[in-house]
Amino acid sequence: MLQMNRNTTILTAPLLALALALSACSDEKEAAEAPVAAAPPAAAPQTQIPPPPELEARSYIVLDHDSGRVLAALEPDSRQEPASLTKLMTAYGVFHALKEGRIKLTDMVTISENAWKMEGSKMFVEVGKQVSVENLLQGMIVQSGNDATVALAEFVGGTEATFVQMMNTYAKQLGMTGSHFTNSAGMPGPEHYVTARDIAVLSSALIHEFPEYYKWYSQREFTWNGITQQNRNGLLWRDPTVDGVKTGHTETAGYCLVASAKREGMRLVAAVLGTGSMRAREDANEALLNYGFNFFETRRLYAAGEPLTTARVWKGTSPEVGLALSRDLFITGQRGHLGSVQAEFELPERLVAPLAAQTSIGKVSIVVDGATIATHDLYPATDVPQGGIFRRMIDTVRLWFN
Repeated sequence: MLQMNRNTTILTAPLLALALALSACSDEKEAAEAPVAAAPPAAAPQTQIPPPPELEARSYIVLDHDSGRVLAALEPDSRQEPASLTKLMTAYGVFHALKEGRIKLTDMVTISENAWKMEGSKMFVEVGKQVSVENLLQGMIVQSGNDATVALAEFVGGTEATFVQMMNTYAKQLGMTGSHFTNSAGMPGPEHYVTARDIAVLSSALIHEFPEYYKWYSQREFTWNGITQQNRNGLLWRDPTVDGVKTGHTETAGYCLVASAKREGMRLVAAVLGTGSMRAREDANEALLNYGFNFFETRRLYAAGEPLTTARVWKGTSPEVGLALSRDLFITGQRGHLGSVQAEFELPERLVAPLAAQTSIGKVSIVVDGATIATHDLYPATDVPQGGIFRRMIDTVRLWFN
């Protein structure tokens, strides 16, 4: 006689037979083989990429906007005074407030005495007058007005000091580990600094997250209070592919410029800090952009939501689910020689429903010519609800033998 304790489950003969049958086929693969991107067509023998141009700057970087790959850099993580490049983070904070519905472009802002008396570049707003958020944004972005910047910071944060705390929070969220802000306009201070890498990452995030507002960075002039001022980014006139982003200058910071350009679907972001003149910062950015476009190319490997592989799902309404990325995945490499690309997956041993499309359940590493260049989270392509009682019972039995 079969002896059983109180924790033993008694299987009826039909269910026992079902369990044995199911266990016999329980060695099916948990996930499909990793897809391999098609190899590029045969190209001319690969030549070595020349070194980047030698530039008279304290720090610089040029990176691909979509893939994030750094194409050239000089002291990219050294602390530098940002001057009015600070206003990129101020804009990022204001754009978030707009996106979240906390403010509107049509909201009217009363200009405080603190904003009105700001020194340096000005929009020329008047104390006590009301100006719309949209006009203040153009005054900050196109005219680099310190008065407009502080007015926006006070409106969004209540006080400029509170808004600066928000700026530093956003910096941490973006991974800007080498930057810290103490004011919204870019006034010099020992604890007010950025790095070329951080400011390029910020600019790329601004372009990606707020394309509806990024248009103002290509606006060549803006008129307020009867005064027309031109955008200080001279590359907007020199290069038709440049559509932003921001200049900065103080005596101690030197002449700084972050520029972005898009050619044949490829976008680059270049940041140059600490040059000796307006012309020098424009020449340096132009040289970096040309270098990047001439010697590199970017290809989209996978679209957001496109399954890269599939995985077995237990106790769900579906027996498997596609695993995908949350945003498009791009790769940047030498022009004409991108090489072979593979995806390597790191997945849980078992996936048990329910699964939510917003919850990461694994990782994919992108390997180019044998070297891992990036690792990204994977998400279910669709929600997988919990299955019915019969499905859950069958999978419970199968898991005993798996």
